[in-house]
Amino acid sequence: MSAIFTRNDEQRNLAIRTKNREAARRGGRIHTEVLPATRFHLAEAYHQKFALRGRPELLKEYESMYPSFGDFLASRAVTRVNGYVAGYGTCEALRGEFEGLGLSPAGRKRLEEIVCPRDAKERRIPGAACPAD
Repeated sequence: MSAIFTRNDEQRNLAIRTKNREAARRGGRIHTEVLPATRFHLAEAYHQKFALRGRPELLKEYESMYPSFGDFLASRAVTRVNGYVAGYGTCEALRGEFEGLGLSPAGRKRLEEIVCPRDAKERRIPGAACPAD
């Protein structure tokens, strides 16, 4: 299910306006529900940072930096890298925030290979990051 969970009327109205604008732009219906946020439950540990878990060389670096699962889960750097690995974010954006991600030179190189492949245009899939050039 695709959903946007809102905490107040302002968020709800913004979500509905955005959904309607995108539907008009696409010329079709958006099936995403706009629902009130209620109780929040974290997913099981094996679901956390799922995209990053598929990249053991990067995961290993972060697990050594954050031996506590709570610290790993709360890390902004881990969250950002998980998003990049999942295909969200551009090569240019990644290069602009490398310093704050805490990766070794080898880790940085590997992440850049994932996010900025030279042949990304040919291999592009929905959600995949694009090269800056």
